[in-house]
Amino acid sequence: MSPSNTATFGSGLPAPLSLDYQRFLQLGSRRAPHTLHVHESGYRSGTINTDALGLRYSHCAGKRFSAAEYGGTGRVNLLVGGSTALGIGASSDENTVASHLSMLTGEVWLSLAGCGLNASQELLLFLTHQHRFGEVGHVVVLSGINTLAHEGLGEVLGGPHAALHAKAYQQYLNSFNEGMLPTGPARRDSLWQRLGQALAPRRPTPVPAWPLSAPQKRLAHAADSIGRTLRQWERMLADSHATLTFILQPLLPWCRETLPAGERAMLSALEQQPTNFDRLLEGAFDSQLHMAFFRRIKSQADPVPCYDMNSMLSSSPVFGAELFIDRLHLNDLGNNALAKVITAKLGLAQEKHAQRKVTPIKLV
Repeated sequence: MSPSNTATFGSGLPAPLSLDYQRFLQLGSRRAPHTLHVHESGYRSGTINTDALGLRYSHCAGKRFSAAEYGGTGRVNLLVGGSTALGIGASSDENTVASHLSMLTGEVWLSLAGCGLNASQELLLFLTHQHRFGEVGHVVVLSGINTLAHEGLGEVLGGPHAALHAKAYQQYLNSFNEGMLPTGPARRDSLWQRLGQALAPRRPTPVPAWPLSAPQKRLAHAADSIGRTLRQWERMLADSHATLTFILQPLLPWCRETLPAGERAMLSALEQQPTNFDRLLEGAFDSQLHMAFFRRIKSQADPVPCYDMNSMLSSSPVFGAELFIDRLHLNDLGNNALAKVITAKLGLAQEKHAQRKVTPIKLV
């Protein structure tokens, strides 16, 4: 399936995620964000499908692969991260970053990603399933934003007014998934409640202000957490032949100075009705803060190689096209562009292995 732009913005409003993704994320809302439950297992749709572990399939050479079904034989590569690495926004499993990496390198890349996972939870996800893998070639951690969001989440849940806003916070926890708009309670109101609403419609409950610290503080704490976790990854993989790379995932305000028309309309609409996830990033969209954030990650993670996709993505020949469906997630063209930049930056397409010969791919 060829890459396609899955977002349309004709009315100036952000294009909603497809019904497959909405149902997928709503089922996932039954989890708490601080526990390691990934996604619904065995989820089936025309857009996204998961294995018995709740991990998304990737495709290579016409076959699909996952951690549960790989079999542990041969060399495998891992794409680790949150919803961007998972491919929320892709039109199909074949159009995720992991699938595009498989196509570009001729090797299997498994998706080891979960919506909402922070750096520590990403590592825990690997430890949980490490026994399933044989030889691991490359581990690419495409991540960063969830850890920053979790810094804000911890402050919200530990704030002085948590008890006062407990109901609102619980509703927030039930809509933590990146990209999902705030949702009300799932249960249906009683007949008398519905009659009361019809006679005297209730006004929407105002969203409480969240007691977030200065963005510089949250960014510093998140960077330190990411750096510590990457050093743990490095020590854990030291006895293997695996290579480890961290790539700070792209965030629309950090990526672009000038936006294509569709992304500009989408961003304007999001500013009118921000998601709960966006609210946790409040104040952190400044490009100078972003650069300091990445520098601190790189310093704390040394000697792990770290790269910033927010600066690298501009090397893509399709950078001027509409790539984002919201601040965090990309369409098919965006996922393909990410995979090509990663492949070129890490020299993956030039690798020669005994079992295959790959034509080098040059990024122009």
